Amino acid sequence: MTAPSTAERMTRLLALVPYLTARPDGVRLADAAADFGVTEAQLRRDLDLLWVCGLPGHGPGDLIDLAFEGDRVRITFTAGMVRPLRLSTDEAVALIVALRTLLELPGLAEGEAVSRALAKVSAAAGHPAEARAPVAVSVDARAQSLAVVREGVERHRALHLHYYVPSRDERTERTVDPMRLLLVDGHWYLEAWCRNAEGVRLFRLDRIDDVAVLDEPAAPPPQAHERDLAEGLYQPGAAEPLVRLRLARTARWVADYYPVEEQTEVTDPPGGLAVTVRTSDLSWARRLVASLGGAATVDEPVELATQVAEAARAALARYAD
Repeated sequence: MTAPSTAERMTRLLALVPYLTARPDGVRLADAAADFGVTEAQLRRDLDLLWVCGLPGHGPGDLIDLAFEGDRVRITFTAGMVRPLRLSTDEAVALIVALRTLLELPGLAEGEAVSRALAKVSAAAGHPAEARAPVAVSVDARAQSLAVVREGVERHRALHLHYYVPSRDERTERTVDPMRLLLVDGHWYLEAWCRNAEGVRLFRLDRIDDVAVLDEPAAPPPQAHERDLAEGLYQPGAAEPLVRLRLARTARWVADYYPVEEQTEVTDPPGGLAVTVRTSDLSWARRLVASLGGAATVDEPVELATQVAEAARAALARYAD
């Protein structure tokens, strides 16, 4: 399961208030999501979180307030967060270098847009930033993977790749029929029909160790459909198992950080939350529960509860030794 980093979300939340303040008549949710490079569902979750942020006291008159009108949103109380984002010289230099690096990517389809963005940032930063950014950039292996994958997509050719699966700490070898390339939250993904798994899969390009274009046409079967990303990148299938957890007060953040299907207030533990998540990888759920250090209890499935208990006993035994 892939989740946005805390740093990325915090940066977006801090920028959302001045962004909305600059648009007093409101902005379409779809337009705001596009401006921030996230899905509309993620933007709605960010706005829900902003609603409970504000000044000390946390009363109705202290919290950031928003108004939703159809598919538009506007801000009605900023709680003092009105200063627009300003780049320091160091930040401007970093952004200029990043844009120049992006322009060096082989096969970049958005080169004109990147060039325009580079020109605007350079003009806004002025001479000091330009004087400090005479940096030569080079393209690493990940950029080469992007070029090869893009070639396979454009030529409609099958791809053979070596892929790292972090949830299993395993490197796999597979042949796929590419469908499209996606850029989501700053990461490139290949959506393709995986012949090994016999299903549509998303492959993050920075986890591809090696890739080659095959001399055979890509032939996704009729049941291979591009997924609708309106509800986010991670969309578990209905056939994947449900995991039901009871979270202590200190672990309630899990419901904000991961996509949950259901959540219910509970009194055991006091101030706790019962959540239901769906995942194809029980090992991910086992690691999540272990990382919460006793602040989560597995109600279902029994298999997961058994694995967590066995892992805990094994850990205690190692300490005893």
